[in-house]
Amino acid sequence: MMSRLQELTEQLIEIVTRANSRYHLAREKQEKGDFYAEVKPFADQARLRSREWEKELTACLQTRRFRHIHYPQMKAVVENIELISVQAFFPETSFKRFRNYVESTLFVLHQLIKELT
Repeated sequence: MMSRLQELTEQLIEIVTRANSRYHLAREKQEKGDFYAEVKPFADQARLRSREWEKELTACLQTRRFRHIHYPQMKAVVENIELISVQAFFPETSFKRFRNYVESTLFVLHQLIKELT
């Protein structure tokens, strides 16, 4: 059975992956996303999920130690998801910086999945 933390982590991986695809589309078309139709709903959902994940992981960290996941990584993931979920809709976002946020966030999330299974 999948834990709530595992479920939320999988959802965040999906959100980051979707944001990454959306960013590449924005760059390809050189078009910004519509703020109210696309950006805000996506960013709101991402923020809701990442905050829920943060609460769940914080509770888990009280009773369990992870080899690769500590409080600073958790905070970085939450901040990165907030940035990624908005920046994905803007083609002028720095490619290198965006890719670094995506890669480091996915790395931490995948490490957590490994440690939970």
